Amino acid sequence: MVVLNRIYTRTGDKGDTALSDGSRVAKHDPRVEAYGTVDELNATLGLCRLHASGDLGDRLAAIQNDLFDLGADLARPGLAADHRAGHPVLRIIDAQVTRLESEIDAMNAALDPLRSFILPGGSVLSAHLHLSRTVARRAERCATGLAAGGDVNGAAVRYLNRLSDWLFVAARVANGGGADDILWVPGASR
Repeated sequence: MVVLNRIYTRTGDKGDTALSDGSRVAKHDPRVEAYGTVDELNATLGLCRLHASGDLGDRLAAIQNDLFDLGADLARPGLAADHRAGHPVLRIIDAQVTRLESEIDAMNAALDPLRSFILPGGSVLSAHLHLSRTVARRAERCATGLAAGGDVNGAAVRYLNRLSDWLFVAARVANGGGADDILWVPGASR
């Protein structure tokens, strides 16, 4: 077990940071932006969990753990297997994507069909889930931009895509199964 007693290292004081393979890049590097946005997403899910309970709270906890896996995945350049010092590289796997799909299907089966776009809001939990959904979409944009260079695990990108869908459906669940969704009324404020 790693002990993290020292929080500051001063190694990034000149605007660079270490990736998990030991290489150093600028703190504004697209890879750092991608895993930093995943970290931000994880923090927003912490806010969601303050208002969630039961099965939904448990699922959010599992996703937060997945997001640490995802951050580690994105922080490691190269896709080749690397077992330095006996530690395998942590990567998102298709089973994690499949789990999200199964959960989406199960949650969505209990909802009334959507006949309009909905506005973020309703309950406090739903509003937080919608905020998390938008951060997940931004993380996905960062990851796909990074993937354009061919150096990102495809399962990581798929995970972010499914997660934003998962968060949308969970927001509807948090709104009384969609009963408290706020429907978009086109042109309503003209």
